[in-house]
Amino acid sequence: MDIKLPPKATKFLVFMRQKGFEIYVVGGFVRDSLLDRKADTKGIDFTTSATPPEMLKILPQGRYENRFGTVLFPLKDIAGAVGLKTGEYDEQDVFEVTTFRTESRYTDFRHPDKVVWGKSLSEDLERRDFTVNAMAFDGTVLIDKFGGIKDLKNKMIRTVGNPDKRYTEDALRMMRAIRFASELGFDIEEKTLMAIGRNARLLKNISFERIRDEFLKIIKSDRPSEGVMLLKNTGLLEIFMPELIGTFGVGQASPKRHHIYDVGTHLLNTLAECANPDPIVRLAALIHDIGKPQTRKVTPEGVVTFYNHEIVGTEIAYEIGQRLRLSKKDILRLTKLVRYHQFSVNENQTEKALRRLIRQVGKENLDDILDLRVADRIGSGSRPTSWRLELFKKKLAAAKKKPFTVHDLKINGTDVMKVFGIKPGPRVGDILDQVFQEVSDGNLRNDRESLLGYLQKIKA
Repeated sequence: MDIKLPPKATKFLVFMRQKGFEIYVVGGFVRDSLLDRKADTKGIDFTTSATPPEMLKILPQGRYENRFGTVLFPLKDIAGAVGLKTGEYDEQDVFEVTTFRTESRYTDFRHPDKVVWGKSLSEDLERRDFTVNAMAFDGTVLIDKFGGIKDLKNKMIRTVGNPDKRYTEDALRMMRAIRFASELGFDIEEKTLMAIGRNARLLKNISFERIRDEFLKIIKSDRPSEGVMLLKNTGLLEIFMPELIGTFGVGQASPKRHHIYDVGTHLLNTLAECANPDPIVRLAALIHDIGKPQTRKVTPEGVVTFYNHEIVGTEIAYEIGQRLRLSKKDILRLTKLVRYHQFSVNENQTEKALRRLIRQVGKENLDDILDLRVADRIGSGSRPTSWRLELFKKKLAAAKKKPFTVHDLKINGTDVMKVFGIKPGPRVGDILDQVFQEVSDGNLRNDRESLLGYLQKIKA
């Protein structure tokens, strides 16, 4: 375990100490460096004895935009003052420097009622969330007052002090505990974990935007399904995605069906097998069958059916996207992936059917829905692929190359006006529509030479 500070951080430490202040590197950079993980050097966090006014007095280029003692220093603005040379920093680098703080009341379960400046590093570290995040580095010596090194070696997430107190101060820390466990491949210490269950209701005080950010990081991690299972078992999932709880125990096994898992287990397996790291694709993998509990029926022959579950699931996915305050673009992607994840795959697929699927899903989402399909197969207990799926992919790739609108043609209205010697007007659009139809029917190749030749032909 070793920490190597980049020159920009070392020079900043030296500068602040020359001005008479204590200062230390803290947070994720220290933790990730000790784990030999790639540490983020663009936004290194510091804690200091200097108050915001004192920092701004010596570095007026800083921005003090909150009431919690954090000043932002874009390195491009302070480079000259702290002695940074060109090449030692990037234009987007920003250091976050926070004044030592001490304990305070947290009435809203997220922010301190008032900020009280601490007098020492020890006071500041004592109020932090987890031991692995409560270490400080002065450029030479590592300060570890709460057993962070030991917990890193034991791969353990443990709160600093009483977990109930830590979660009451900031209820989002419960999500963060699970997120760190999922990202780092750690376990959560028993008392730390049990306290999440006792305090899960406090998550209702946290905005859905903050919950969303932590949740998406959990499902983006290397252990997403374990993270979601922890959310379920501790009661946190019930707060922001209760629909998923109802999928567990919904049986799918029956004659004429390939599923061997209940719906909830299948969804977790699909998430675990989703190789696409995009969080929206991961979310689609997790909820693609979320409409099944509402559509489950059993025929007189004992066959379990879920007709139209993808339609019901799309409505639920939209509600989840709205609740988590996803962007309109991400909600559209999510609902498309859920709506069309059941696309047919067979060797007799017509080009017309393939083009219809491409229009429905969108060219930009084809790779995502194929990744979802593979994860869905593995999550059902099937092999990752089949000869039918591979043939389907080849046909889809060929169909994708053909134009889907007039705008995909290799010529445009200017070319039409030049060849026909006409001015802008309805006739230009009519000619382009005629050309597009010929290309769509397979009678004409969509290359510029062929299309210009066709224009000359119909002009004559």
